[in-house]
Formats: sequence, C-alpha cells, structure tokens
Amino acid sequence: MSADPYVTLGVDKSASQDDIQKAYRRLAKKLHPDLNPGNKQAEERFKDVTVAYDILGDAEKRAKFDRGEIDASGAERPAHRYYRDFSDGASPYASDAGYQDFGDADDILSQMFARGGRARAYMRGADIRYRLELDFLEALNGGERQVVLPDGAALDVKIPAGTREGQVLRLRGKGRAGLGDGPPGDALIEIEVRPHRLFTRKGDDIHLDLAISLREAVLGGEVIAPTPTGKVMMKVPKWTNTGAVLRLKGKGARRLDGTSGDEFVTLKIVLPEKPDPELEKFVADWRGEYSPRQATES
Repeated sequence: MSADPYVTLGVDKSASQDDIQKAYRRLAKKLHPDLNPGNKQAEERFKDVTVAYDILGDAEKRAKFDRGEIDASGAERPAHRYYRDFSDGASPYASDAGYQDFGDADDILSQMFARGGRARAYMRGADIRYRLELDFLEALNGGERQVVLPDGAALDVKIPAGTREGQVLRLRGKGRAGLGDGPPGDALIEIEVRPHRLFTRKGDDIHLDLAISLREAVLGGEVIAPTPTGKVMMKVPKWTNTGAVLRLKGKGARRLDGTSGDEFVTLKIVLPEKPDPELEKFVADWRGEYSPRQATES
C-alpha cells in the first residue's frame, strides 16, 4: 500500500470531502471483489483503497493524519518531543455534506459506508467454503457434526433433517474477518451424501426395493419394511405381483414446512436360493392355466 492515502485515492491534499468520496466511489466500483471474482490483484488494490478511505473519509482521522498523529494504516504515531499543539477549533473537513444520499447508490457501494452518518469505509470479510460428507441416514434424519479448519479450529455444524446432496449450509459470521468496521464473512458448508445400500432419494421421497416370498405374494400378509427412522410392519395384499409399489406415508425426507415426503416400496417376488422339491412338485401338479406374457405375445 502507498504510504500516502491521498496518492492511493488519487486526490490532492486540498481535496474536499466530496471529492474524496467521489474518488473512492469510482475506485471501489472498479475494484470491488464482487465485481472482479477471482482477481487477487484487484482485491488487494481494493483493500488499499478502502484503508485509505477509512482515514480520509473520516474528518477526524483525516485531520490527525494531516497533523502526523496517525500513519497511513491509521495507527497512532508517538508524539515528538517538541510536538506543536493544535487548535481545538472546527476541522476544515468536518462537513458531512454529500453523504446523506450515498445510500441510494449501487448496493455494493452503499454497503461500504457505516451507519449513523459517519463516512467510514468498510469491507465485509470473505466467505470460506468447505465440503462435508454425510451418511445417507445422517443427512435424512439430521444431527450435528464438526468441520475442522486448516488452522486446527473446529466449527460446529447443525445438520437439518432432510438435508440433500449439494445443499449449502451457511454459518453466519464464521468466515474471514472484515476490514475496518466490516462484518465477518460466512462459512459455507457444501454437503455430499454417501449412497445407501437400500434406499435411494428422489426429491423428498425415498424409494426401496423389497423382496417377498411366493407365499407372501399369493396369500398376502404382513412383512417387515425398513425406513429411514426404523423398521415398520407393512401389509402386502393377496395376489401381489413383482413391480407392485406400496406407499408408506410420511416416511420420506423432512421438508422445510415440517411435513415429510413418502417412502415407496417396490415389491419383488424372490424364489428360494436352493431348489425346493415340494414347491416344484406343487407347480408341476398345478393345473392353472394363464400366460403372464399375453400382452407381448399378441
């Protein structure tokens, strides 16, 4: 950064507060990181310009800098042995005229000015991004995790029930520190969800393939069906075919409004792994005649 904030802003020492404001506004609009994503040089230049304006845009600080009481970073300088006293009269830079309507400018620029009528520049801290991998059920049911930062510090992250793949959780104020009076940035946690061996998710609904026996398919009955929150009993109707889909209401992912999606169970008839002579004899003796391929044979 230049040792002289006047040089940084490109203004003369005799410049009015209005001229300083205009110079800062012009440079900020050109260099602001939001308008130059990924441009580190512009970001560093913007920081220099912001520090310079933090001094010159404040009438009291500007007067102190002109008298040599503070340096270009705003830090106080030790008084000289023969330091000359200055008048307590009004500073020639005391007027705030021209700042009251600055909030009507572009949103990015208007956010650079502190509240309460003081013409102080500030810059919001940068956001930091992390990736967090969750188990399928952990994302679906919610919980708490920690993200360990490169410096060894840890962030506690609350996982809302129903969190989905690619969702970004925002921890406000947990990002980089701001410049001047600027607030800190946020921590943005992008979620990755590991697949589950049984469940798949489509929107807010959960899907499951469930094997049933030939007996259960023909005679019906109750079977145990897994859900993200535990096992439940599910009634299978008589004469259920492979591919039939049963719905378990409210057993899907949690929504923001407090409701939940559903679980859809696709039934598949599975024969015994080992041949069953008794079943083979029954089928051989069975005289029922039907063709499950009737639609494709015609």
